[in-house]
Amino acid sequence: MSQKLIPSVCIDAVFEGKPVTEACATVKNAGINAIEFWGWWDRDLDALEAARFQNELALSACCTKFISLVDPSTRDDYLKGLEESIAAANKLGTKTLISQVGDFRPGVSREEQHQCLVDGLKLAAPMLEAGNVTLVIEPLNDQVDHKGYYLVRSDEAFEIIDQVASSKVKVVFDIYHQQISEGHLIHNITANIDKIGHFHAAGNPGRHELQRGEINYPEIFKAIQQTDYEGYVGLEYWPMDDQPVESLSEVANWLA
Repeated sequence: MSQKLIPSVCIDAVFEGKPVTEACATVKNAGINAIEFWGWWDRDLDALEAARFQNELALSACCTKFISLVDPSTRDDYLKGLEESIAAANKLGTKTLISQVGDFRPGVSREEQHQCLVDGLKLAAPMLEAGNVTLVIEPLNDQVDHKGYYLVRSDEAFEIIDQVASSKVKVVFDIYHQQISEGHLIHNITANIDKIGHFHAAGNPGRHELQRGEINYPEIFKAIQQTDYEGYVGLEYWPMDDQPVESLSEVANWLA
């Protein structure tokens, strides 16, 4: 039986400031077979690919360019950046692009910004379908980490997915962010699992190891395993332990 939940390590967070060769080797040593990272456009992709292939690591996801989707004046720039990101994803061999949506625009109604986001994603959908890539939009918390960000709650994110109505546009459900923004995690995840294309996870408070803090990750993962979701859980946190192999291995066991 294939594994339903596959751990993936965000090397830009867990191994911030460390060489990609060290990051990839440590991920492999922890018994994890996938990585993800943020911007493909501002890093040495040749070095990353060499380290990835040397350690036989899959690439679960990377980001599209950080351009607002709630501002119609930047929509063309967003779509151009998405076109470039789809090409990069195909070259790198990943099927998932993570997208933030931009900050709330003061003086503009939330309804107008919501519709702008939906309209932009509807234009993006045919590009994604042609490139066989799934775009996952990311709600973030605005209390601790991303003050001013537009998309905070998962219910609005799921409503957007319903309105766009493309199998190639889904949500990345960041369990850390949504614990801060709304709680009620297991219900919100399992009731909307068909709209989720990727997960992120970190401990709260602090955004450290999953073993630290108030979130009961083994129970959350057990609930996800009982759904139809099959895919990656991205471990996106800043470790307190400078030797993260043991904590990464433990989380991999939770997901097995």
